[in-house]
Amino acid sequence: MNTKTRSNFNIMRRLSGLVKPLTLYMMLAVSLGILGFLCAIFITVLGGSALLNSMGLASGTGITVLSMKTAFLAAGVCAVLRGFLRYGEQACNHYIAFKLLALIRDKVFQALRRLCPAKLEGRDKGDLISVITSDIELLEVFYAHTISPVLIAFFTSLIMVLFIGSYHPLLGLIAAAAYAVIGIAVPLLVSKATKNTGMALRSQAGALSAYMLDSLRGLREIMQYNQGNERLLGLDERTEALSGQESRQKHHAGINMAGTNTLILLFDLLMLAAAALLYRRQAVGFDGVLIPFIAMMSSFGPVSALAGLGSTLQNTFAAGSRVLDILDETPAAPDIVGQKEIAFTKAAVKNVTFSYGQESSIPVLSDISLDIPQGRVIGISGPSGCGKSTLLKLLMRFWPLQKGRLEISDTDINRINTGNLRNMQSFVTQETHLFHDSILNNIRIAKPDASREEVATACRKASLHSFIMGLPKGYDTPVGELGETLSGGERQRIGLARAFLHDAPFILLDEPTSNLDSLNEAVILKSLHEERSGKTVVLVSHRTSTMKIADEVYRVSRQELGNSLKSGRVSG
Repeated sequence: MNTKTRSNFNIMRRLSGLVKPLTLYMMLAVSLGILGFLCAIFITVLGGSALLNSMGLASGTGITVLSMKTAFLAAGVCAVLRGFLRYGEQACNHYIAFKLLALIRDKVFQALRRLCPAKLEGRDKGDLISVITSDIELLEVFYAHTISPVLIAFFTSLIMVLFIGSYHPLLGLIAAAAYAVIGIAVPLLVSKATKNTGMALRSQAGALSAYMLDSLRGLREIMQYNQGNERLLGLDERTEALSGQESRQKHHAGINMAGTNTLILLFDLLMLAAAALLYRRQAVGFDGVLIPFIAMMSSFGPVSALAGLGSTLQNTFAAGSRVLDILDETPAAPDIVGQKEIAFTKAAVKNVTFSYGQESSIPVLSDISLDIPQGRVIGISGPSGCGKSTLLKLLMRFWPLQKGRLEISDTDINRINTGNLRNMQSFVTQETHLFHDSILNNIRIAKPDASREEVATACRKASLHSFIMGLPKGYDTPVGELGETLSGGERQRIGLARAFLHDAPFILLDEPTSNLDSLNEAVILKSLHEERSGKTVVLVSHRTSTMKIADEVYRVSRQELGNSLKSGRVSG
């Protein structure tokens, strides 16, 4: 999966576009935010008005027209409203944020399903987990603390520029310049200075997650070969690298905060100096000095929040870019829809040549042809690495062909709806993945609406029912994460039970008895033989005993030609 280079503006535009379904909530959040900040600002402004009235310096214009009692009462109302408005704004923003995070997780999961397995093959699972957990979670900062704060800062600043400018245009210009520098220039400069730190931080976090997951999965081997210290050293190195990157980012954030506060102070002093100069020239009254100065000092809240985003948003943009990489990735074998539904009658492999990824010079299969008649059990054998398992995956359309043609019922596999194709096929691999759930639900994944009796029947065919009934909770027994509580043979039989339950007409079996003893193998082969009526089976195995149920056995030969490996034509 390639990481694309995106500008922060492009990332912001893409992420903002997801807010459209929640536009009304966003408008409400912005409105409440503007009113909330205005209430906070005018608490001090009304206090200044009351002070002028008490000193007899009020000009009787603008806000000083209010009496001291009215000003204090209005300030109290603003103080109370500020709390409710702030709560309402945050509630709306976080509702939007978490609603959108759920939407994004759903989109990412759908994207991963489309990309699997071809585009996810070889991808670090720990890094992928980091993207779909912590990276998506970081987008909460953008949705709850960026979109509406930007709009709130713009409109609040505009209102305050007009208010301060009502005393004198020069004062309004100073306020506009202050808000522009703090709310626009500072974030842009900081963002440019810390441009690459966010992506580096997220990449290192993903690498640490991948290393940790790899260590946990290989914990037995680490203990067996006494590699604990080496793995701990590797973990320490990655942790220190991540910590160093975080320290650099925090350093930038600290400088940003100090610089922002210094600029705010300088602009406050500039406002006071300009107002005093205008007062000396009798361009404004004393209220034209005090009120604009107080208003200026208390109105930096919205824009100072934006100033702090310059460094913290780098993490968010980096996370957003990594999430968008997944959403934008093109599947190697896109789902097919809109074609006429077909029923399975037979299958055929015609002059198929295939290689994985960038290994185009090393074909796994070369000019393979094979007819698979309906109702037959076709066995395929051959040395490891000659492409037997790959052929089954191509029949499942997990990867696109580079050359040749695959047919189901005389129809090109690329013209069959993906859902239709999956319904016609059952695929049992060498390793069966089990979810952290009960045995019943792990088997029922092949047919979600299956009754317990249907599941039990499938398990009897897979020589699994007696074993399950001997467990403490029977079919409701949890299998543990990744099926660690079960043996390899038991997991493989669950995979076979899924295939029996799915009851598809075209069954693809990849070493289905490799982890089974002779007794269980015989029971399963007997079930396959008895249940073959109306079924077509392609059976890949190294075992001669397994191949005894095949009507025809084909061997894939591997010929070494120069530096490449080629599979010869399948022959009977």
